[in-house]
Amino acid sequence: MMANLQANHQIISIYRKLSNFGELKLHPIVITTSLVLQKQKSFRNGLFKVACSSITDNSSSSSGGGGSALVQQSPPITDEELGMMIDQTAGRNDDNMGIEYLVREYGWKVRRMAEDKSEMRKVAHIQAEAFHDPSPFFDDWFFNFFKAEVLAGLLYRLRNSPPDRYACLVAEPAKEYDMDASMDSQAQHEQHQLVGVVDITVLRDSDVMQHLQGAPEYLYVSGIAVSNNFRRQKVASVLLQACEVTAVLWGHEYLVLRAYEDDWGARTLYTNAGYKLVSTDPFYVTWIGRKRRILMIKRCC
Repeated sequence: MMANLQANHQIISIYRKLSNFGELKLHPIVITTSLVLQKQKSFRNGLFKVACSSITDNSSSSSGGGGSALVQQSPPITDEELGMMIDQTAGRNDDNMGIEYLVREYGWKVRRMAEDKSEMRKVAHIQAEAFHDPSPFFDDWFFNFFKAEVLAGLLYRLRNSPPDRYACLVAEPAKEYDMDASMDSQAQHEQHQLVGVVDITVLRDSDVMQHLQGAPEYLYVSGIAVSNNFRRQKVASVLLQACEVTAVLWGHEYLVLRAYEDDWGARTLYTNAGYKLVSTDPFYVTWIGRKRRILMIKRCC
């Protein structure tokens, strides 16, 4: 999913370059990679929106059905529109949430994201910060646009996924304070500060299932991101541990993720966490300007 959002960002960058030379007078197109365009097209709020269906690793819906996709919606244009989407989603699963920490280790603890406005915006900011491709011009504008798209995708998944088919997990400092009048503002900030994020979705894509031993489904790990100030402090390792705990709680035997072939930092992280390389994208994907990815799988104990 995050690779799809980065593809959107690249399209916007192409649009910006062309428009600078006067060669393009259209609004930016918002689509995702791994999508097959259908014939249904419409204009909404000045953005070109394309109805799509997926044919790759995200082709299974969050409810487990094959063939339907998590359609990437056009990002909201105004704060009011975005606020309406958040209001419709916030608190949807409060009865099922609770603040139960899945993992506490290395000074961090991981729980499921609380579906409230503030926390969802924090999650979108961390993921946008991690995957944003900086621009030499108007970078703040493009970053905010990208962050709005990340938040729109998060809201869509939350609204269209049962709570045992999709979850966004967040990491925060494990240090706890007594909640009393003597607690200063800095301590309060640290106690509620999010430092990392990861998405987990139940899928059953055929390209992945061929590598599994009879499992009906698997837990797909994506969008793992750590805030800039907390990188290289084991946050990502703790997030991966929480994904494994969730897989066991949901009754899934396998965890699956993808990484770019040349991203040796990520590959080392996943290998140390117990993931095994099982396949690599074919060479011809580079002919269309895509980077090769690897597929890694871990079998839960």
